[in-house]
Amino acid sequence: MNKTHTLAGLVGWFMLTFTAAWVGSRFMPGEWYEQLTKPSWTPPNWVFAPVWSVLYALMAFAAWLVWKRAGFAGALLPLALFVLQLALNATWSWLFFGLKNPGVAFGGITVLWLAILLTVLAFWNENSTAGILLIPYLAWTSFAVALNFALWRMNSQ
Repeated sequence: MNKTHTLAGLVGWFMLTFTAAWVGSRFMPGEWYEQLTKPSWTPPNWVFAPVWSVLYALMAFAAWLVWKRAGFAGALLPLALFVLQLALNATWSWLFFGLKNPGVAFGGITVLWLAILLTVLAFWNENSTAGILLIPYLAWTSFAVALNFALWRMNSQ
């Protein structure tokens, strides 16, 4: 693989990953979210954008490492899992903020967490660095699962 192709792949993985981020960002917390009862350990709203920006960059770089090592044909399952979890990630914002439904969003984020775990394991088998780069994403999503659950339970009628 030549340098131009490698660089184009890096740009492509960043574009794909940040496109998912952009889609998810179309559904923002608003007045509805502000009125929810929240647990004391809810981070302030300003924390989410920088954390997610770093996580998306790590995700894109990890996908690029797997792709660079094995290509699409050689890493079809890990890269398919990556794209699946990206789609689930973007969908969660719609479920939670768009539909204003923490219960349905909890189901979605639980499936997302499982897809991330499978992606971590699949990436690890291809390139251990790529798997390690996804650990902060899995950890943050684990926290988000707990927060989503708490918000659902605290605001159920």
